[in-house]
Amino acid sequence: MRFLLTDEQREFARTLDGMLGASGTPAVVRAWAAGEQKPGRELWARVAAADVFALAVPERHRGVGPLPVELALSFVELGRHAVPGPLVETVAAAAFLERLGEEAGAGVWLPRIAAGDAVVSLCAGTPYALDADAADAVLVVQGDTVRRTDTHGPVQPSLDPARRLARPLGGTVLASGPAVTAAAAHAVDVARLATAAQSLGLGRALLAATVAHAEQRTQFQVPIGSFQAVKHRLADTLIGLEFAQPLVYAAALALAAGAPSAGREVAAAKVAAGEAGYAAARTALQLHGALGYTEEPALSLWIRKARPLRDAWGTPAECRARVLAG
Repeated sequence: MRFLLTDEQREFARTLDGMLGASGTPAVVRAWAAGEQKPGRELWARVAAADVFALAVPERHRGVGPLPVELALSFVELGRHAVPGPLVETVAAAAFLERLGEEAGAGVWLPRIAAGDAVVSLCAGTPYALDADAADAVLVVQGDTVRRTDTHGPVQPSLDPARRLARPLGGTVLASGPAVTAAAAHAVDVARLATAAQSLGLGRALLAATVAHAEQRTQFQVPIGSFQAVKHRLADTLIGLEFAQPLVYAAALALAAGAPSAGREVAAAKVAAGEAGYAAARTALQLHGALGYTEEPALSLWIRKARPLRDAWGTPAECRARVLAG
């Protein structure tokens, strides 16, 4: 099969890239990490105005989706620009609510998610919710039960300061039973796809920054990019990203078609993109030298996201096990 993005899809990605590039995301990320939510919520509104969240919401709930391919395109750009906030968790919550229906309040929350009026964090299979302190609601799935809460414990430190983790507390039970389990499984697939796309975009941003640095930094009166070892390291990073990209879009197509293999394909894409993004971060750290270890340059905001994204919504070992399980 030969898969190419349409002109409309490419233009959508370019438009989103341009909008985010003009939004000063490094300052937004630093503010979010410090608990200042206003800049992040303003950027969230601009992302919503581009219909990113609406891509995960069906038309009957004022969305334009679900459109997994366009959603993957969006999250590549969100990762490229390191946009903070529970972006993945909100689209995963939309997928969960859409499957569960009115029993969980889909008619109330989905239009708000599509419009960008609601930030919702979905917590499934982990004790901590991402950005619970910024969310309008947290959906907590435990076994075959889901509850909604807006109460949480203290924010915990994270490798990425902009990923603010807190344990959700209490809440109201919305539904229980096999339907919750099935909806949660679908939401995890959506979350893994979006996280894989984020990792891909993050890796491409790190590679571009590292190539530019290698062209400018000199040693022995020549650019370090002329050294064979540096060329090989950059080439290996590019190959990893190029290999991961078709897996991400193939997984999006499988999810859009409701293919029986969708879960396995999403897990494979998550492994490839997560590892490629993490490899790009290690390459950036090494080739930037001592500069890569400091927090002052914006580069650190990208580097520190790579490892958490690789492990979020399924570690490489968990995703490989999903692939092998068939």
